[in-house]
Amino acid sequence: MASTYSFDIVSDFDRQELVNALDQTRRDVSSRYDLKDTKTTLELGDDAITIETASEMTLDAVKDLLQQKAAKRNLSLKIFEYGAIESASGNRVRTEVKLKKGISQETAKQVTKLIRDNLKKVQASIQGEAVRVSAKSKDELQEAIQLVKQEDWPVAFQFTNYR
Repeated sequence: MASTYSFDIVSDFDRQELVNALDQTRRDVSSRYDLKDTKTTLELGDDAITIETASEMTLDAVKDLLQQKAAKRNLSLKIFEYGAIESASGNRVRTEVKLKKGISQETAKQVTKLIRDNLKKVQASIQGEAVRVSAKSKDELQEAIQLVKQEDWPVAFQFTNYR
């Protein structure tokens, strides 16, 4: 009996870790001397974070803080897609940070092509916003994971449902 093993390549993030990172960023902003009086707000929506603050300089400082806190919580910085800086009421600036989740069709096609071209005994198929990779041996799946990890992708990948 020849059984096949498989895993899924997905692009996701732990929302609770993101909430915690935002809380830590808010706490740091309210206690840091240079940011204390900027009345900075960070609001988490369903698929974006809205940052509003006093100037572009403080906005950059808040972005850096957010990235540091996210990195400490094992969140990839690739989930953040910074939008244009727009002016808000009263000489303030605002930006929207989109949260990237899921693998686009184009990226999924690139992943499956990479696996097909380099590993002959491994099959990869696109399933919605994930890529399912299957093979007859676990060693071949490990090779596929290493192959995918070596490339620089526009999104952060996780490998789940390893069976």
